[in-house]
Amino acid sequence: MIVAPKIRGFICTTAHPEGCAKHVAEQIAVVKNNGPIENGPKKVLVIGSSTGYGLSSRIAAAFGSGAATIGVFFEKPGEADRCGTAGWYNSAAFEKEAKAASLYARSFNGDAFSDAIKAEVIAAIKADLGQVDLVIYSLASPRRTHPKTGETLKSVLKPVGQSYTNKNVNTTTGVVNSITIEPAEGDDIEQTVAVMGGEDWEMWLDDLLAAGVLAEGVQTVSYSYIGPEVTWPIYKDGTIGKAKEDLEKVQRSLDAKLAPLKGKAWVSVNKALVTQASSAIPVVPLYISLLYKVMKANGTHEDTIEQMDRLFRDRLYSGNPQPDAAGRLRVDDWEMTPEVQELVGKRWNDVCTENLDDLGDLAGYQQSFLRLFGFGLEGVDYAADTDVSVGVPSIG
Repeated sequence: MIVAPKIRGFICTTAHPEGCAKHVAEQIAVVKNNGPIENGPKKVLVIGSSTGYGLSSRIAAAFGSGAATIGVFFEKPGEADRCGTAGWYNSAAFEKEAKAASLYARSFNGDAFSDAIKAEVIAAIKADLGQVDLVIYSLASPRRTHPKTGETLKSVLKPVGQSYTNKNVNTTTGVVNSITIEPAEGDDIEQTVAVMGGEDWEMWLDDLLAAGVLAEGVQTVSYSYIGPEVTWPIYKDGTIGKAKEDLEKVQRSLDAKLAPLKGKAWVSVNKALVTQASSAIPVVPLYISLLYKVMKANGTHEDTIEQMDRLFRDRLYSGNPQPDAAGRLRVDDWEMTPEVQELVGKRWNDVCTENLDDLGDLAGYQQSFLRLFGFGLEGVDYAADTDVSVGVPSIG
């Protein structure tokens, strides 16, 4: 079938298999061009491995360090007349590339929050790898069924305490307008923390520890974002920020639990980028559009693969992780320089529909968004029929 993008709100309901494969190949090329990661990981588990930072982490580990990787995700395969999800096609492409490079790769498609998937993954580690030396936790789900209570919990993106009004951009039309978001109510905060906080990360590490499948010196990383003050009411100080506070609390708990193995848990604060998760957060797309314009002009713009490649090379495996005062790794450092933030802040005050093209990079935002789903990549014939029933070779 011929596959074209179909956008509904902040999601694209179609994905292009060949485009996704090209996107994965481009990320692999970035890592290879930077050469081997010295002293990098060799056996890696990536929980949330099919898109965004998780996918790029798996690529950096495999093609930068020659690591055997196990990936966990929850994606829909394609059928004869219906597209699969981008994450499914990304994973299929990754496994094909890994096989061609004689790299071990095995994937599990299912609910990563469940005890069943945890048990299956642990069994595979025992059978195939023995132990892992890096665990990446990169889940971004709007809901979670708690494995112990059976309750289905839902996250919300809301401010805390009072409503929040600020500028926003319609990423389809380019219209800059004002948006008001009502504050969290009831158990919104508790449910968001339960979905997006650190509890499941800790459950994974507890189970991996109990099973004896964590190697001495193991590291584990979960991802976060802080950003500028203009986004804080909806992010850092909002419901999602409460979840990230919980993530940092769990990081400290995991540090203590990993100490007997001489291991380390990290929270990595990453750059604002177009991902399937970030596109759903009000206000943030306008900020990203302005940020892209400034950082591209400075020559400091990075996408997820450049971020993860730098995280591995310059922080996790450099012998000099450079944590901030709170103990977090910061690969948002180029974004948060005073010079970048001062210029983005000035443009934020000035931006409107009429001058968005001059002050921001909405076209770049839109291009990055489409690329997440395999569209807009050079060398792909989007007018040709494509097989959407692509399989993942070593699905668990």
